[in-house]
Amino acid sequence: MEWVRGGCLGYGSSSTVHLATTKKSSSSYPAVMAVKSCNQSDTTLLKNEREIFNEIGFCPEIIQCFGDCQTVEEDNERLYNLLLEYAQGGSLAFQLKKSGGCLKESDVKDYTRSILKGLRHIHSKGFVHCDLKLDNMLVFENGEVKIADFGLAKKAGEKQGRVEIRGTPLYMAPESVNNNEYESGVDIWALGCAIVEMVTGKPAWNSKPGANMFALLIRIGEGDELPIIPEELSQEGKDFLSKCFVKDPTQRWTADMLLEHPFVADQVKETVPFKEESEELSTSPRCHFDFSEWVSIQSLSPISEVWSDWKLESIFPSLHSSCLASPPDRIRLLTGDRSCNWSDSGCWITIR
Repeated sequence: MEWVRGGCLGYGSSSTVHLATTKKSSSSYPAVMAVKSCNQSDTTLLKNEREIFNEIGFCPEIIQCFGDCQTVEEDNERLYNLLLEYAQGGSLAFQLKKSGGCLKESDVKDYTRSILKGLRHIHSKGFVHCDLKLDNMLVFENGEVKIADFGLAKKAGEKQGRVEIRGTPLYMAPESVNNNEYESGVDIWALGCAIVEMVTGKPAWNSKPGANMFALLIRIGEGDELPIIPEELSQEGKDFLSKCFVKDPTQRWTADMLLEHPFVADQVKETVPFKEESEELSTSPRCHFDFSEWVSIQSLSPISEVWSDWKLESIFPSLHSSCLASPPDRIRLLTGDRSCNWSDSGCWITIR
């Protein structure tokens, strides 16, 4: 397929995204695409992203990848390119700024439902996104939202390097900070952080630019503190977030469970046949949330009972042998000279 590179849509630490148009119309490729490119000497993330797309297959809530190719630019620079579905509305981060700093709860519900469906598909295929945030949620012309950027995604259960970092600190789950653990639960925690940001226009953790990253990681990993749930949210929304912000990942709700929560459950009413006034109208509950007597109970976090003596092997026996001696040591390594460059986190810049 022949295509022409257009204007730059955004750029990050190692790749750029351009608008692209195809020279010949085809049923296999759209007329307009987004092309994500990097230098041939630094293709690790893009090639990982390509492999993930191949593995997870098609899902309406995940951007499509139409293939990859190599090009030689006018200055003889050799680039590796991913041909991706183009999102006319940009990212949710861009939409948040455009809206004046916060989104309506009805829109947040719709966006959250779509993202959960995408996560359900990703997790069912045995993968973890690892970098879910508003910058990686793309908005299309019809208002649909899809998950993008799988450069840091990994197979579930795959062991990590001792100080390997995935994702953005403000969205990191406690188990990622403490135990270098990146399983499906980290995407749920990150989704909760994204919802807080959509509702308030501010990060879930109150951290000013230039703030001490070590102090932030201590708050996320070691203490009992949780992100503040916005008061402006409905009770259903608050309860939904309480299921995302659970320190113990084994007690955190899954994407499947959250899709049945009243906050995002599809409000589709079945047609009820006409009955005489003397007959009682009733509908069968679609799930356990439909019972009027149902009361939400906050999940307990047994991890808090064992953190006092750091006996993490009682919770993560399969991971303990590869983890550091204690969460404080883990956090010190994350913020030391061997850690990643925090300046690259959340580094996508929209320039349209």
